[in-house]
Amino acid sequence: MNLGEVLLGLFLALLLLRVPVAAALGAAAVAVIALGGLGLQVVSFNFQAGIAKFPLLAIPFFILAGVVMDRAGIAERIVRLLLALVGGWRPGAALATVLAGMLWGAISGSGPATVAALGGILIPMMIRQGYAPGFAAGLMAASAELSIIIPPSIALIVYATLAGTSVAQQFWAGILPGVLVGGLLALAAVLVVRARGWGRGEVVPGSRWRLVAEAFPGLLTPVIILGGIYGGVFTPTEAAAVGVFWGLLVGMLFYRSLRPGELRGLLVEAGVSSAVVMAIVAWAGLFAWAADTVGLVGRATEHLLRLGSNPLILMGLLNFLWLVMGTLLDAVSIYYLILPVLLPVMAHMGWDPVWMGIVMTVNMAIGQITPPVAVNLFVSARVSGLPIEQIWREIWPFVLASALGLGLLAYWPYLTGGWGR
Repeated sequence: MNLGEVLLGLFLALLLLRVPVAAALGAAAVAVIALGGLGLQVVSFNFQAGIAKFPLLAIPFFILAGVVMDRAGIAERIVRLLLALVGGWRPGAALATVLAGMLWGAISGSGPATVAALGGILIPMMIRQGYAPGFAAGLMAASAELSIIIPPSIALIVYATLAGTSVAQQFWAGILPGVLVGGLLALAAVLVVRARGWGRGEVVPGSRWRLVAEAFPGLLTPVIILGGIYGGVFTPTEAAAVGVFWGLLVGMLFYRSLRPGELRGLLVEAGVSSAVVMAIVAWAGLFAWAADTVGLVGRATEHLLRLGSNPLILMGLLNFLWLVMGTLLDAVSIYYLILPVLLPVMAHMGWDPVWMGIVMTVNMAIGQITPPVAVNLFVSARVSGLPIEQIWREIWPFVLASALGLGLLAYWPYLTGGWGR
């Protein structure tokens, strides 16, 4: 058994033993570095180099921005506005849930964070209207998957950093696919609700114009962030910092729902979430270096290129691989594992790396709602108090709808501006 096989085998064995992903990546890499005599001194250097990248600074800032805006009460005001607009329609609660997931995704960039922010509001509302509890929790989890497709997406920031593409380009390419997948999720939800006779409509009392005025500062957030990036006013990392400042401004001055004494708690919460992501980034970087050094990346690339005589078949195989990996691992880990192998294949096939980044990310989004890992489902179960099995039974219409969107994006790259040749 060569060192490449040892590295991969150790990693998979640790995952089966339920070792956290970051620890499994790091332990496997350090063990192979020691066994291969590659020099343990490279561990600290690679660990630091993996996270000392300017674009990655956007991750903790976007996480903090999402925490601040959640505590500021922006989520509740957005939901009230959406219910005022579509809540009177019989499947209006389902449609409002998908729209809220899209809008909050343009603020938080994280699927689990979106479920945590919106689930406590939207799941009880759907249950009140007669929806099956498992369906309500499943729809919330599925709507939150849009958060890693629609910019500002943490997954797209990591992909762009590794693939050498522009973060702004990746963000721009994610808008239409996010709307497409969101539209298919909304269609699936409406069809199920109408078929089962759920819903009775729920109109939020009060003037729509007043609700628009209340939600307006929050709705401006993605406009400020993305408009500033695309307008060349600031970089994505600077945009993340501006998002934090805007969230504090809205919470303290507009809504007066945040007090200076709460800032420490917000920083601690965002710091813990950021540490989890950055630990995965650091250890996954070391794992990728070890895999390349012991020849695992080169051999995997050669095998893929042998399959590359038919681009359509290769694309189908890759999507199947990504879907399976997405059910087991998070997007950040998968990018570090796959991209060293994939980048030479993309160059050989003439595939646009921006387009491929969106296709990969949609696969990762589906993985957030597909067992056994399905992080969005677990957060939704915690928020709703339901057993996870009850939600699993109701999630499959949304998995199929998302898979349809994936198929369109994978074989019609014009939807992202890509030009696969």
